[in-house]
Amino acid sequence: MTDLTGSTPSVPRRRLVLASASPARLGLLRQAGLAPEVIVSGVDEDALSAPTPAELARVLAEAKAAAVAERPEAAGALVVGCDSVLELDGQALGKPADAEDATARWKSMRGRSGVLCTGHCVIDTATGDRRSATAGTTVRFGEPTDAEIAAYVASGEPLHVAGAFTLDGRSAPFLAGIEGDHGNVIGLSLPLLRELLAGLGVRITDLWA
Repeated sequence: MTDLTGSTPSVPRRRLVLASASPARLGLLRQAGLAPEVIVSGVDEDALSAPTPAELARVLAEAKAAAVAERPEAAGALVVGCDSVLELDGQALGKPADAEDATARWKSMRGRSGVLCTGHCVIDTATGDRRSATAGTTVRFGEPTDAEIAAYVASGEPLHVAGAFTLDGRSAPFLAGIEGDHGNVIGLSLPLLRELLAGLGVRITDLWA
């Protein structure tokens, strides 16, 4: 359909809502040319469980996306929910309970490898359709000294991130390497997000700001 000038009218860009308070996830989306709104879900993560760390990450992501999708202010939007846990020795490790917990984790992780699992869920509130999946990235931890661990924990950063570490913060020098999508470790896999959106009939390029 064309207007009187013969030009093709532009299709309004769909609203994208991030159901997370994570500045790292917001930053990844913005760097990819997207301009999401932020609506925090308020989901009680401790109230949910699943048989495996990968499934837990997906369940948490689905719960966050669903909680926001139900809100009137998200009507007509594409809602993205994400949550990350570190799988180590078959256990799911989220944010540490306190500084003592963060210290113990780092002493147990150094010199070893774990899998950072990030669950993703996208809900199209216009249709009710949804897609979800989990991405996993292997993280090889270095061997920081006790003094370095103490300094890192004192910074407060590990208390606010899954697994007590982050790839884009002060713990970066203590990570020996990763195998997989680096964005997934930060909190959101852009390649997986593209696939989930495509499953809903949405091209990620149509969401560019």
